[in-house]
Amino acid sequence: MVTGLEKLYLMRKTCSFFIGSALLVGGVVSGFKKYEISLLEQYKIVPTTDLSYEFPLVGEAQEEGKLAIPYVGKTYMGFKQALGVRESYGLYKIVNSFGYMGKYQFGKSALKSIGITDTKMFLDDPVLQEKAFDALVAKNKWILRKEIERFEGKKINGITVTESGIIAAAHLGGAGSVKRFLRSGGADGFSDGYGTSVRSYLKAFSGYDVSDVYADKNAVVTL
Repeated sequence: MVTGLEKLYLMRKTCSFFIGSALLVGGVVSGFKKYEISLLEQYKIVPTTDLSYEFPLVGEAQEEGKLAIPYVGKTYMGFKQALGVRESYGLYKIVNSFGYMGKYQFGKSALKSIGITDTKMFLDDPVLQEKAFDALVAKNKWILRKEIERFEGKKINGITVTESGIIAAAHLGGAGSVKRFLRSGGADGFSDGYGTSVRSYLKAFSGYDVSDVYADKNAVVTL
């Protein structure tokens, strides 16, 4: 004869078996779930203050046991990281509602201009995305070389024009829109599909040292 305690034990054992089976099946199924690329409707950060990447100065003493954070500040690396954060929160596998891809939100035409046609490979490869950004900076530097020489240091609409601001604005709206903005004294402006303007990029990304990348008319990414 089965006692009350034995019945209770058998019921708990049966429940544990079914719960364990369900968890096992769920784990196996989730293991085969396909990784999906995120689609963001609104992707740009609109900061209320200037973007800052001022880490401890080079050579500054670090307290024992604390992580030494690399200094980037207004260097080219700081420029890349600031722009990447503004464009996509610094995420590589991301596509916005207009089809712009990756950390730096490249369009297909921009990728093609630097020798990249396989967009899936581009999204799957962070190193390739970083190389693509360097190549586009080099190309835009060459296209806008006369504008950089002519307008750098001058003020337009209250903004001091710098080389890094020009390059960032070209990344947003293309070199042609930057030329029109500068040559018109700021009267001919451009904004992207989310309302972000060339003027705002000229201001937000001014004063970075982008001399690490040389102007190159034929810049392409070597795979």
